[in-house]
Amino acid sequence: MKRDPGMSKLFLKYFAVLSMGLGSVGGVHAALFEDDEARRAILDLRQRMELLRSDADQVRQASANELTSLGKSLLDLQRQIEQLKAEVATLRGSNEQVMRELSELQRQQKDQFQATALRIGKLEPIKIELDGVEFLADQGEKQAFEVALAVFRKGDFVQAKSLFSAFVARYPASGYVVPALFWLGNAQYAERDYKNAMESFRVLIAKDPEHVRAPEAVLSVANCQLELKDSKGARKTLTDLVKTYPQSEAAVAAKERLATMK
Repeated sequence: MKRDPGMSKLFLKYFAVLSMGLGSVGGVHAALFEDDEARRAILDLRQRMELLRSDADQVRQASANELTSLGKSLLDLQRQIEQLKAEVATLRGSNEQVMRELSELQRQQKDQFQATALRIGKLEPIKIELDGVEFLADQGEKQAFEVALAVFRKGDFVQAKSLFSAFVARYPASGYVVPALFWLGNAQYAERDYKNAMESFRVLIAKDPEHVRAPEAVLSVANCQLELKDSKGARKTLTDLVKTYPQSEAAVAAKERLATMK
């Protein structure tokens, strides 16, 4: 079949126009597709921004709530601290009061203990050593003897006689009795009370003939006899002294006295 040249040209022209039209439609379609993608991207970005903004608001609200709760907790903790401080101050004051009361109680107990110990010490016998003899005596005995002896040594023989006589009467079994009798006899001798002095010395000798004061007491008896003009009695007393206590100083004095007696 033979083609018509005019128709061919017309077809080609139509095809070219159609191609151009189709090209234009494709471009428009492509442009429309690109705008839709952009809108969707924008919408998605907006949604994400809204989510982020919502999350930020939630974070801020949570933080605010936490800060508020923390503030309340801190205020509550501060109140508790102040309350504890007040309780500690109260306890410290109570403790100081207790310590003061305890200190006062300890002081009272110490004073009471010392007073009790002092009373017991006055009642409890103490060990005494006098004239080579050891014995027990209470504070009353010791004080009474020492006072009487101090009065004797001052030369107040009248008062000394009274004190030693009272001592012997009050403490007849005391370890101080023999020394008290010795000094009583000397006080009486000094007051020229020879008979009573001689009696005191003889009681001493009878109580403890082995006492260190016994030889002196025998010599004092002889002196009293001589003062009473009893030479015979004095000679016998001095002779007995030399025989009984030959090693004593009193025996030496007795021998010298016997040598001068007629």
